[in-house]
Amino acid sequence: MKKDKLHFGKFDIWTLVTILGFVIVIVFLLYPLFNIFKYSFLDKETGRLSLHNYRIFFSKMYYVKAIFNSLFVAIGGTIGSIVLGLPLAFLTVRFKIRGKAILATLAVLSLLSPPFIGAYSWIIMLGQNGFLRKFFLTFGINLPKIFGPGGIIFIYTLQYYPFVFLLASGALSSVDRSLEEAAENLGTRGIRKFFKITLPLIIPSVSSGALIAFMMSLANFGVPMILGRNFHVLPTMAYNIFTSDIGADVGLASTVSILLILVSTLVLFGQRYLATHRKYSSNLLNKPIVKSLKGLPNTLAHLICYLIVGISTLPLVVIVVFSFRKTSGPVFHPGFGLQSYVKVLHDVPRAITNSIVFSVTAVILIVIVGTLLGFILSRKSNIASSALDPLLMIPYIVPGTVMGIGFIEAFNHKPIYLAGTATIIIISYFIRRLPYSVRSSAAILKQIDMSMEEAAINLGSKPVSTFRKITLPLMVPGIISGALMSWVTAINELSSSIVLYVGKTMTMPVRIYLSVLDGLFGTASALATFLLLATGISLYLVNKFVGLGRETIIG
Repeated sequence: MKKDKLHFGKFDIWTLVTILGFVIVIVFLLYPLFNIFKYSFLDKETGRLSLHNYRIFFSKMYYVKAIFNSLFVAIGGTIGSIVLGLPLAFLTVRFKIRGKAILATLAVLSLLSPPFIGAYSWIIMLGQNGFLRKFFLTFGINLPKIFGPGGIIFIYTLQYYPFVFLLASGALSSVDRSLEEAAENLGTRGIRKFFKITLPLIIPSVSSGALIAFMMSLANFGVPMILGRNFHVLPTMAYNIFTSDIGADVGLASTVSILLILVSTLVLFGQRYLATHRKYSSNLLNKPIVKSLKGLPNTLAHLICYLIVGISTLPLVVIVVFSFRKTSGPVFHPGFGLQSYVKVLHDVPRAITNSIVFSVTAVILIVIVGTLLGFILSRKSNIASSALDPLLMIPYIVPGTVMGIGFIEAFNHKPIYLAGTATIIIISYFIRRLPYSVRSSAAILKQIDMSMEEAAINLGSKPVSTFRKITLPLMVPGIISGALMSWVTAINELSSSIVLYVGKTMTMPVRIYLSVLDGLFGTASALATFLLLATGISLYLVNKFVGLGRETIIG
């Protein structure tokens, strides 16, 4: 069965699906982004098109500094991710490390947990009254402060190194062993062999992991908002300007948003250029041999692996333990109990309900639309699907804060008035996480031979019936993978929710963030534990039904 070519006279169900895809992208993605672009060029005094907002931004060092701050912490977090992720990948792939499967699972769990929860956990440990700080002070050791750019980079490093780890692991396990053996025969061994032979071969994968770490760091809102104090980055700057108590400046907030998108886009194209100019075809029949280490090298290898994963997982353990501690405001008291959980269930049950309902609703929409669009992109090769494919990837480069601002600007007036409703949050979850389902569905279809579909059609089955009875059941692993990843990221979503919520639509991440700011650490810990539980269960289900791999996590 040949892939469908464009037939202008043919109109079937898949044409309707394609049209639906374009409508969704235009209304809920391009239209909000167009509004951001438009408002960035509108003078709020005259209402005319001008460069007024850009002149204001670049004329004040307070604003310009946010660009450099964003790049500084994003680059720092990316370098840190490489420093941790690459050695961990090399050691676990090339050598026999006890418990490597558990290490990989814990690394992914720390990756999928919300970064702002990690930031809050480190405040408990290294804040002014943090228990680790107090412990080391008894020995006269004053640990560095967790607040400020150093703390932000530290959190980004621990949060995003698994991206580098996952992609580098896949590349390292596929390197042609004969190339490294040839280098050894010529006298190149040890660390010199790694830097001269192995590393150049895996640069595309490492750069892809580093790109994801950079993009996530650049777009992150929660960590710099909690730890930054007076250190502003572009996402927090856009939010503060847009929600200012002394009068929101929509035009200036839009300008900051456009600059944030521009930086993300430039970095993305830079990485794509690097990846396309450094290609390497692996030989899956000549994979590297997993070696055993002995003595001190073996001890050091295990110590490095356990230390990296242990430190990145520590915040999750601290959050759960402290959710059972007795507390009054920001102070934890000796003893354990269910005080924080009782308070959460009594005071903020709506936040829990909202998070579950909004996320489940969004995921249902994501699964339906993502599955159909994934089929279009994989099986219907034509001009329309080729145009739709890159458009569906735009959410990858648009930070949540920017999307939230765009939604408010676009849907705060007729003909589509959604501001302050649950619908606007659900749609933001839907459009931001749709690429997960589209990509996972398209990826699974590439692994399915089209011969069964051809046979069904040749026997008289209609295309829609063939899809429903033959193709769809075979797509289930990819659909489950995309659905669970969408669920995890939706229920943990903060950056767009913080812009879009009102009192009645508050979600768990927003409530956690506000609780940390208000010093209600017990409430924050209990709610964070709920989120971690949802994340952990979802990760278990992904691993059980479709296997734990880099395609599952990255899409």
